[in-house]
Amino acid sequence: VDEGAFALADTVEQWLPGVVSGNGNDGSRITVADLLRQTSGLNDYDETLPWVLARTAAAFRSERFHVYSAEDLVAAAMAKPPQWLPDPAQPTDERRWGYSNTNYLLAGMVVERATGRPWAEEVHNRIIEPLALRDTMVLSGSAHLPRPHATGYTQFPDSADLVDTTVFTSLPDAPIVSTTRDVGTFFRALFDGQLLSPGRLAEMTTTVPTPDEEPPGSRYGMGIGWRPAPGCPDGIWSHGGTLPGFNSEAAVTADGSRAATVVAMTWRPGTEQQEQQDGAVAAVVDAALCG
Repeated sequence: VDEGAFALADTVEQWLPGVVSGNGNDGSRITVADLLRQTSGLNDYDETLPWVLARTAAAFRSERFHVYSAEDLVAAAMAKPPQWLPDPAQPTDERRWGYSNTNYLLAGMVVERATGRPWAEEVHNRIIEPLALRDTMVLSGSAHLPRPHATGYTQFPDSADLVDTTVFTSLPDAPIVSTTRDVGTFFRALFDGQLLSPGRLAEMTTTVPTPDEEPPGSRYGMGIGWRPAPGCPDGIWSHGGTLPGFNSEAAVTADGSRAATVVAMTWRPGTEQQEQQDGAVAAVVDAALCG
């Protein structure tokens, strides 16, 4: 945006003609800002994946090596009507919020169209190399992690057993493998001025309410969330993520002076145990940053 390659108020239709269409979906009503702030109203492709719908170990194993393209997954998300259509009179100020991984696929596709280069190349040149993130890499569709690596386990709802789900083809919006140290370095750089200009950082941290998200009072900016935290008067900026067997939570203080990253290698979707684990992880992050 600073380089003038595109603007946050540009529509998806401008950059990706015809990609967001069908069943009431309309890319001319969705801006780049909507994609980054999760205010597009688009459905999550995640809810169309066979193993996600089945939630069984057998379904996971049958799908673990399947490679989806970004185009495939966006098309799957377009099979359902949108949750809402943003107001075209407010191209960067839509307030309705709903998290959808489809937004990040489309953001990556816009970057590729605007620069003429793969989004992974842009991430490497703009973030990984300048920050010397030596243990961060893009997998490019591989189902296997470089060694040494953690082992992730999933307890599917149909069984009490823990299933090793480490070998898994990452989806197009999440094939970056890193370490807790590198993730912390990235989050500090994001907020201490190394990566973004003051104007872009201000736009990134302009938030909308996130109903039903924990803890109460949480909000979401462009690609990052804000939440209150005991001991930090200004709250903390954070983002979590989940893949089969891996749950991560990374957070940083508003001035970029401190960051904390925690990963838990067991995932029990839809259970009280998972809620307790998520709460414990958040408590560790809060204690590290806020005392």
